[in-house]
Amino acid sequence: MKSEPGKKARAPRADALRNREKVLQAARAAFASATDTVSLEGIARDAGVGIGTLYRHFPTREALVEAVYAAELDDVTGSATALLEELPPDEALRAWMRRYAAFVATKRGMAETLRAGWASGQIATPGTRERITTAIGTILARGVESGSLRADVEPIDIAVMLLGICLSAAVDEDEEQTERLLDLVMDALRPTG
Repeated sequence: MKSEPGKKARAPRADALRNREKVLQAARAAFASATDTVSLEGIARDAGVGIGTLYRHFPTREALVEAVYAAELDDVTGSATALLEELPPDEALRAWMRRYAAFVATKRGMAETLRAGWASGQIATPGTRERITTAIGTILARGVESGSLRADVEPIDIAVMLLGICLSAAVDEDEEQTERLLDLVMDALRPTG
């Protein structure tokens, strides 16, 4: 039913919003633990809803993957400010890098759908690089002010190093090596002398 011109669209019902959130949470968990294609029926079952409810909120696999990716990107980029409130800048950066590595690692179950969706235009490109470098830049600027991080490093430099570490981790699946490499990045980012 179409709404009449000038009439406001009705807000979604509270139960519909709860169901959407349940589907998103179940999908996040499923994609994070998957090494292969994730069943949408399994996601609906884990969310405690019918498959029709899943499709009502996310009419395609791409729509669900896009929503999960966007929510997780919001979480990881939004955490920079919160970490700075809790920790000194260098420790906040190290904690943020661990969160970013986890963010990348949990994309295995949806990587193929993301790549295909971005290539075909079915999934919007969310400006990931810009958002990641902005989050890094926020922490880096505080670290430069406090003297705990080098002033001659650009946020994109850190993002590229992190991407290299995360791509290596995706192949080797060695968490200890990832942690060592993140520590080496931190050593490189601290002022010398």
